[in-house]
Amino acid sequence: MIQDYLALARDIAGEAGRLTLEYFQRGVGVETKSDGTPVTEADRRAEELIRRRIEAECPGHGILGEEFGDDSADASHRWIIDPIDGTLAFSRGVPLYATLVALEVEGRVRIGVAEFPALGETVWAAEGSGCFWNGRRCRVRETVSLAETIVAYTEPESFAKHGKDEAWRRVSEAVRYRVGWRDGYGHALVATGRIEAMLDPVMSPWDCGPFAVILPQAGGYFGDWSGNESIYAGEAMSAAPGILPRLLELTGGR
Repeated sequence: MIQDYLALARDIAGEAGRLTLEYFQRGVGVETKSDGTPVTEADRRAEELIRRRIEAECPGHGILGEEFGDDSADASHRWIIDPIDGTLAFSRGVPLYATLVALEVEGRVRIGVAEFPALGETVWAAEGSGCFWNGRRCRVRETVSLAETIVAYTEPESFAKHGKDEAWRRVSEAVRYRVGWRDGYGHALVATGRIEAMLDPVMSPWDCGPFAVILPQAGGYFGDWSGNESIYAGEAMSAAPGILPRLLELTGGR
């Protein structure tokens, strides 16, 4: 059954991703939501598409999405979705945005798909089945030294804004290179072995749902800055296992 859900999630993410491309680099209008974050017609239409598909094919399942909230009630199965993770990048014509689809069963994320429509990349995983990048099995890097590490982030000012500036300074001084390969793409880069770590000082569950299964199935870590595997901590870290203990020391987790 998990593999059936994975196939459905991949199909839905692909369809929603193709819809976003109808708006990409075409001057889509941007609105500002009450929380200060951007939203476009593409965000709303893509989430509506995802919800229609899930409601039609998985009656009784709950859905938590960025644009239209949580209707999961007491459902044992809950889909966690973000039609466009990286709306700012999307609205500026930058291809690093993603469509994220995950399925949580009894409180545990069991499948996850991160679709990058403008890049032609998809990363997916199901619990116990490994992680795949465009159909190829993928794993995190085996780097063991922070001095060799590339770490990604979304916005440098956000570390100070959320009380993580000192932790970020310590990490920055210890690693080889710091890059702003933002949002979900940074976490996907860790899972596919292209960089070693991604740090987010603030995080919502719909912005990271798939990575709770993608990273572990790729042999890596996804969770908070203290070593707890969760999508509900309000912060997030992806990391290769060889650097994780030292990284947690620097971020204050251990």
